[in-house]
Amino acid sequence: MDLLENIKNICNKSGIIPARSKGQNFLIDEDVYNRIIDNAGINKDDTVLEAGPGLGILTEKLAQKVKKVVAVELDDKLANFLNIKFANYKNVEIINGDILDLRIKIYDLRAKDNNGEYLENKILNSSFVNLESCYNIVANLPYNITSVFLKNFLTSNPPQSMTLMLQKEVAERIIAQPPEMSILSFSVQYYADPKILFYVSRDKFWPQPEVDSAVIRIDLKPDLVRDVDKEKDLFRLVKVGFSSRRKMLKNNLMSGYKISQEIAKNRLKKAGIDEKARAQELSLAEWEKLFVEFS
Repeated sequence: MDLLENIKNICNKSGIIPARSKGQNFLIDEDVYNRIIDNAGINKDDTVLEAGPGLGILTEKLAQKVKKVVAVELDDKLANFLNIKFANYKNVEIINGDILDLRIKIYDLRAKDNNGEYLENKILNSSFVNLESCYNIVANLPYNITSVFLKNFLTSNPPQSMTLMLQKEVAERIIAQPPEMSILSFSVQYYADPKILFYVSRDKFWPQPEVDSAVIRIDLKPDLVRDVDKEKDLFRLVKVGFSSRRKMLKNNLMSGYKISQEIAKNRLKKAGIDEKARAQELSLAEWEKLFVEFS
């Protein structure tokens, strides 16, 4: 029985009807699953947080490679199926919930009770809790939550790395360089080094989506000094700069900061940026230089 037939049989027996509105397009290519595992950079000592495990095909492969898999599934039927499927797996934990809620409810995967069980529902109050050495993320993300998901996990309790299946267009926006930068590419590249590993055509899924996908690896910068106040002000500057992509950067700065043209031009000049530049033409280093002039 091939993978597609097996997936259809599971859905029929379990009363699972894939919902396009929830991004439930099941990957039906065994080779792609294996390539994701091979490129995720995981080992037997790692903990993996999996978002949207679906029918648990990738979950099962991850469980054979790592110490612990925490799989978060929003759909009640799928979560129930997964709980039954992995009932005898000691290193797989299924959470029936929204991955986006884990921003404030993320598990402390290092802490255990007296019986050696992982402590759940730890509220991690620090702005940035050091979990880099404890977990990675692997996810086949619904396209409509990509931006919020990345924001949550890049800015709070960041993993060591993320290996994500994304819409091809979104993945290409994330790795974009000047003159094609965007708020999304800046936001990801400020915190991490992203690279597209390989592309996955739409015919590798059931039901077939309307777009192709890409698997991207996002490695968090280990030497990044986190400063909440600085980041807030820097991202405000970037947001103002991209407020109108068709306008020159100086005009957006004038409008956003309520400053004169002369002041805007002078600050750009001090940062070594052409006064006719547009936001998408700036590199991360140039944004940092411009931020100095607005601090």
